[in-house]
Amino acid sequence: MNLNNKTLFITGIGNFIALRAAQVAIANGMKVRGLEASPLKAQKAQELGVSVFIGSTNDEEVLEKACEGADIVFHTASMNEAGGCIDAFRTVNVDGTVKTATVAKKVGAKTFVHLSSVLVYGFRFPDNVTEEGSLCGENNPFCQTKIESEQEILKFNNPRDFGVILIRAGDIYGPGADVWILRPLKMMQKKKFVLINGGRGICNHVFVDNLIDGVFLAIEKETYGEAFNITDGCKTTWKEYYTQLAKISDCPPPMFSVPAVLAKARLRQQGKNADVLPETIDFITRTHSYSIEKARCVLGYEPRINLSEGMAQVREWLIKNNLLTIV
Repeated sequence: MNLNNKTLFITGIGNFIALRAAQVAIANGMKVRGLEASPLKAQKAQELGVSVFIGSTNDEEVLEKACEGADIVFHTASMNEAGGCIDAFRTVNVDGTVKTATVAKKVGAKTFVHLSSVLVYGFRFPDNVTEEGSLCGENNPFCQTKIESEQEILKFNNPRDFGVILIRAGDIYGPGADVWILRPLKMMQKKKFVLINGGRGICNHVFVDNLIDGVFLAIEKETYGEAFNITDGCKTTWKEYYTQLAKISDCPPPMFSVPAVLAKARLRQQGKNADVLPETIDFITRTHSYSIEKARCVLGYEPRINLSEGMAQVREWLIKNNLLTIV
């Protein structure tokens, strides 16, 4: 597919992944439209020249107006917390996905890219698990609803009319990232940061630009009905990752460690006063990585930006936004 002059509709346009996708799309001669629930976040996209509609993916009337004329949909809107009420997750991650696809098909879009997650494999999976690996909800609302959203969106796949692509992203970081950049950074600045199990868990990071490369390759090659693991292809420990984050943010390297069982117990005791949810511990104690061989072979995907280069870009963003002081 030639992307020039195509219209791309992005849900959740105000998040850092969607904003970067919009920038890349515009640079490649595409027109971009977006949907965003937060008026404040919508402003960032509007500054790029994106036509943004305010509303949620559960509002079909707004969706239809926002998606008008779209050739391609990149669905990034999602509830991404580590835990919580599964009904709330289903409303956004499943119902919102189905409604977005329904409207997109109705207005004539031909390609639907669903931003999923490698966490559809759960927390305990074989090393270098491929896209054929077993999916496991782990009684976690994020994992479970990401599986359900994949299952529901694949029902729409009909390459002659409406093609669906699944992107199972790793731990996404980059300028503007909250979960894997700003949250741990704030804890480092407040001297509350601790490693879990010595930081031996595996961080399957993917720099946002590498992820967007994978997304556009999948669109160009029209790989409908397929799922792709997209990470940086590295087996980085969380200690290595957080040491890099500390270095670029002028914080001491993380040294103190707490066993996972004890950390979970303490977080549960703290309740609403905890800086992170107890379920977060499951996310950072995964011990294996994910295979990206399918993306390499089918898409020609190759991560362009390594961890040190990505962190250098994060530092530039932190400095520009005055985030290297305690917040």
